[in-house]
Amino acid sequence: MMKKKGLMLTTVFASALALAACNGDDKETSTEKPAGDSTEPTTEEKPKDEGASTAETPTLPMSVEHEGDAIDGGTLKFALVSDSPFSGIMSWELYENAYDADVMDFMTNSIFDTDGDFLITDKGIAKLGVDADNNKVTVTIQHDVKWSDGTPLTADDIIYSYEIIGHPDYTGIRYDGDFQNIIGAAEYKAGTADTISGIKKIDDKTVEISMTKVSPAIYSGGDGLWGYAAPKHQLKDIPVKDLVSSEAVRKSPVTLGPFKLDKLVDGESVQYVANEHYWQGAPKLDKIVLQVVPSTSIGEALRTGQYDMVSSYATTQYDGIKDLENISILARPELAYSYLGFKLGKWDSTANKNVTDENAKMNNKQLRQAIAYAMDVESVTERFYQGLRSRATSLIPPAFSTFHDNTLTGYNYDPEKAKALLDEAGYKDVDGDGIREDAKGEKFAIRMAGMSGSDTDEAIVEYYRQNWKDVGLDVQLTTGRLIEFNSFYDKVKADDAEIDMFMAAWGTGTNPSPLGLYGEASAFNYSRYVTPELESLLVAIDSKEAIDPAVRADAFRAWEEYMFEQATTVPTYFRTEILPVNKRVKNFDSSYANLTQWHEVELTAEEPIK
Repeated sequence: MMKKKGLMLTTVFASALALAACNGDDKETSTEKPAGDSTEPTTEEKPKDEGASTAETPTLPMSVEHEGDAIDGGTLKFALVSDSPFSGIMSWELYENAYDADVMDFMTNSIFDTDGDFLITDKGIAKLGVDADNNKVTVTIQHDVKWSDGTPLTADDIIYSYEIIGHPDYTGIRYDGDFQNIIGAAEYKAGTADTISGIKKIDDKTVEISMTKVSPAIYSGGDGLWGYAAPKHQLKDIPVKDLVSSEAVRKSPVTLGPFKLDKLVDGESVQYVANEHYWQGAPKLDKIVLQVVPSTSIGEALRTGQYDMVSSYATTQYDGIKDLENISILARPELAYSYLGFKLGKWDSTANKNVTDENAKMNNKQLRQAIAYAMDVESVTERFYQGLRSRATSLIPPAFSTFHDNTLTGYNYDPEKAKALLDEAGYKDVDGDGIREDAKGEKFAIRMAGMSGSDTDEAIVEYYRQNWKDVGLDVQLTTGRLIEFNSFYDKVKADDAEIDMFMAAWGTGTNPSPLGLYGEASAFNYSRYVTPELESLLVAIDSKEAIDPAVRADAFRAWEEYMFEQATTVPTYFRTEILPVNKRVKNFDSSYANLTQWHEVELTAEEPIK
């Protein structure tokens, strides 16, 4: 998926939801997109991939230059690859999945710009000033920026986005431990204060935010910093509890991006037109048309020239398009990982925190470790992912080169070790039917939730179920089948009693800090696992001392080792995303450092090349 450099903070600023779940196995089986805000379920998860191959890992470029002179204007045709309608929540404060983030991408901007290391620069709509000694930051609007309706952007719009998230009637999922770092946020949330005391308007272009701490995460959009403004002039008279269903959010959003919404068919398509008020100048395209396209149809649609670009493309379908002459295929490492999560508690919506249940079925560390060791991930990546997936060894993707520790080995495939762990934990086959009973000698079955998509999704899940059966575990599918994307996340977020474990993925966003996904106050902590030691390790990653990169790297390593030992969230795949681009798109760079922005895109023909 293409995102502007400023929008690489999507998951960061949406606070866990890669953003929050990815869209599927190509944004995958969970996330966010999340993909995501400190993350997102790259999000931020789209349905799993189709096809199967044992092909060698392809070598693909990150950028392309196509021949031909650019035409004036033109309409870019964009496929939102999804087997479900998009929900249409067009607000960064309120959206919850990667599909809606894709829809918003063309018509919105983060107020901050980032560089190739995902750190905030001074080149965006706003610049960030940091006073670490006094735990304060300032956000200053640098340009005469206007909303898509011509109204000037002001400090009030920046403040209003915080007031939405922190409001007692807020219906979204971005009020978390990070947000509570802002002084006065808890009191405002509790209804004992009319404003967030730590947020002050200095003038029409400047906002000062006081925090309990300012850590190195601030430069990646952490510590409670939010990367978006909300159009107060449009939204102020709508009760916060009604925003998510309001016409202003669903039908006629006022935005800051290069394009603005022109026509909408709910859940199916969007037509955007150039925003004449865009702060970086007029876009080179006249229009962009986005349409939902099923994952089973996108390969043929690309071949016949129906679309120029796609939100995502299933890596398992790579063989079907690799030889097409009308497209170029780009690739880059994803800021994401796939994982197997275990349900160990509940979300307390009153206290806004996770509560671990010591009596949860899966609250046995050796059981979880055994399940991880029993998974033959290597065979799956070779057979189905064509070298574009590899076994994940930690919860920090390799794209974060400073903090990813490549010496970690993760849970390699070792069924004998899995059997030994189960024996030690008391899970034994008492009646001789090949399936283990629990430590009390009673029948034991595990219910697993996975997302539906293609026949390949089912084949992968069935392969893992056989892996688990080989070590004596009976794993049954929640509802008896794979679950449609939206329903899957509804069940996972609601801690459905029929889910013991689930296969998902996270788009991490550009902030490597895991607090937004694994903290006590994070709604995205879907395993609901909380301990004092875990909280301490998370705090250390974002401490003042961690401003020293070496100290922060050590803190990440300690957290990764702890999470490996506890096995509450087991990483399964590191991911490479592929980006097909029709050859009438003149130039396109997908790299994180030089990502092409939507207002720069040009076409060389009136229609996509077939």
